[in-house]
Amino acid sequence: MELKATAIDLDAGIATLWLNRPDRMNAWTGRMHTEYRWCLDQLNQDASVNAIVVTGKGRGFCVGGDSDALVGHSRKGGYDPGTPDDLAQPGYGVAPEFDASFAYHFGLSKPIIAAINGPVAGVGLALACFTDLRFAAHGVKFTTAHGKLNLPAEYGLSWLLPRMVGLTRANDLLLTSRVFLADEAKTLGIVNDTFAVEDLLPEVYAYVRRMLATVSPNSLRQTRWQVYRDLHRDAASAVVDSENLIHKMMKEPDYTEGVNAFLNKRLPAWKG
Repeated sequence: MELKATAIDLDAGIATLWLNRPDRMNAWTGRMHTEYRWCLDQLNQDASVNAIVVTGKGRGFCVGGDSDALVGHSRKGGYDPGTPDDLAQPGYGVAPEFDASFAYHFGLSKPIIAAINGPVAGVGLALACFTDLRFAAHGVKFTTAHGKLNLPAEYGLSWLLPRMVGLTRANDLLLTSRVFLADEAKTLGIVNDTFAVEDLLPEVYAYVRRMLATVSPNSLRQTRWQVYRDLHRDAASAVVDSENLIHKMMKEPDYTEGVNAFLNKRLPAWKG
């Protein structure tokens, strides 16, 4: 696929997936949605990629739906996603609960991290919240945005935000569509940490490298799936599933390597 609204960089096992409409603050379009899914599908299948970082080119992360597209929806009297019928399906097939827009992040086989370099709103906030970890530049503006456009909470934020920050705080953000800054997002638990904008990507890459060096690929994969499956079920099922995985994963070479590395006080050499 020819990439016009996104871009990919690869470096030492870390893929950077760029939202690439800097002149429009990376506003979301059907083209971007189509490319984003295709890129994730390719990176998820690429054995050389161990983690994915999503960020924005220029001064924005993603300011929500493109204003021209919003006008178009208004004139047509309804929503036109502007996407083809044969969209890529990254992360599909792991669990039925993950097989939908942005929820497909949960089905990916490797971690995905958002580096929020600039304003994030609406669908852009949903995208970021469905990643595993989020880091932001100081002073970045956040908003759910939908209320001011006579829209519902977008793409599952009504399900996800209460689980991330609690019902009372989620309702504040969802019912008011107010703007809040990165430091408040950190206090709320929406982002893991904040950095100066020039330090954001170096800090995120350093975090990801430490994670990949110390945690086995299959542990990352299975733990992600455990976390997101367990959001949908009872505690007993989570315990039984973890016990079954323990028995299975202890037979893998990376378990032996992890034990040996621990005993010898060295970094493990994961087989993957």
